[in-house]
Amino acid sequence: MQSTFNAIVARSDDAGYRVALEQLSRSELPDNEVLVKIDYSTLNYKDALAVTGASPICRRLPMVCGIDLAGIVVESKSSAWQSGDRVLVNGFGLSETEWGGYTQFQSVSSNYLVKIPEAFSAEQAMAIGTAGYTAMLCVHALQDHGLTPSHGPIVVTGASGGVGSVAISLLSTFGFEVVAVSGRESTHDYLRSLGASRILDRADLDAKAKPLEKEQWAGAVDSVGSRTLATLLARTNREGIVAACGLAGGVDLPSTVMPFILRGVTLRGIDSVMASLERRQRAWDDLARYLNMEQLQTVYKVEPMSDIPKLASDLLAGNLVGRIVVDVNR
Repeated sequence: MQSTFNAIVARSDDAGYRVALEQLSRSELPDNEVLVKIDYSTLNYKDALAVTGASPICRRLPMVCGIDLAGIVVESKSSAWQSGDRVLVNGFGLSETEWGGYTQFQSVSSNYLVKIPEAFSAEQAMAIGTAGYTAMLCVHALQDHGLTPSHGPIVVTGASGGVGSVAISLLSTFGFEVVAVSGRESTHDYLRSLGASRILDRADLDAKAKPLEKEQWAGAVDSVGSRTLATLLARTNREGIVAACGLAGGVDLPSTVMPFILRGVTLRGIDSVMASLERRQRAWDDLARYLNMEQLQTVYKVEPMSDIPKLASDLLAGNLVGRIVVDVNR
């Protein structure tokens, strides 16, 4: 490997918190078992918070940002991985407590690695990334609860984002009627192309809900939280389920126990960061089996790592649609 390489690094000093493109050396990398030459990463909501400093995502500094990575093993002290293996990492504290994927090389714990399915290139794996993998975990939660298309529609909030886009595509592939929630009319054609049959205005859910409201859907995938999640619960059918995986609208939950004790509604939290390897492997295996690859091509675009600061601000401002794959070598 070259003596120095590019990375997006967060630091804090007398001038305050800052994130910049820097040159790192091999000796600066963590002491882990597997060295990976990274090809691609992604830009997620959590990444945008870390890069802009909008939230204290990085819990130790300096920190190489980026919660995803995909690439090739170049050195390994672990018998589980050999040079040439194609691998990916989602979560496991990357960009929080562990150095992340916005770099051309990274030293990673062998316990964090998942083999990239043969069906995907590294670019496609990162087009899915944490967002798509989280969407699959949410769909598994609905399926494991026993939901089938005959039970009724599934509503997806944050529909034009990464989790929402992949969730809509997967749910429609499984035959569910999908109701997408969006605040931008400009996204409607995009959402219908993924399989949404109806679209609700975001403002309809972002309001104070009654403890119980008219039942409207069998389940939900929610990446928003706060009042939106409370309204989803109030409108979920008896014995339905809401898979909650995000907090773009806030960390509070202004709800009551009524949906749970009077309708038997289940609120299922989705932890994609520390999910077991068994759950991760199931998710990636099913993504390889069921994800519509033609639709995937419409969900993402590839951008250079050097543009991450601007893209992060655009994401938080709600100006991006779908997935951003980060080419760390540009």
